[in-house]
Amino acid sequence: MPDVDDPICPLCDRPIPPDVPQSLHHLVPKLRGGKGGRVVLLHHICHREIHATLSETELARAFNTVAALRAHPRLAKFLAWVAKRPPEFSSKVPGARRRGGNKL
Repeated sequence: MPDVDDPICPLCDRPIPPDVPQSLHHLVPKLRGGKGGRVVLLHHICHREIHATLSETELARAFNTVAALRAHPRLAKFLAWVAKRPPEFSSKVPGARRRGGNKL
């Protein structure tokens, strides 16, 4: 159960209890010059949605603030949806769609 002292996810505004999957997101990806840069604590589901939606280059160039991430149309739709779920909610996030590949 969330505690009033639990950190708040800056994307979905839900508390992040200590027993809930969470991760640090580098606002500028490490591979794009963000090593040692600013990080934010997010629900793991919110973090996965960021990386399922945007490339490292897009994150570095245009989506390197919480406000910019929240304004992205796909992320905004996801955040409105997940904000209605309890803090411990978790779900699979689709990965990037691959073109071609092996068809079984």
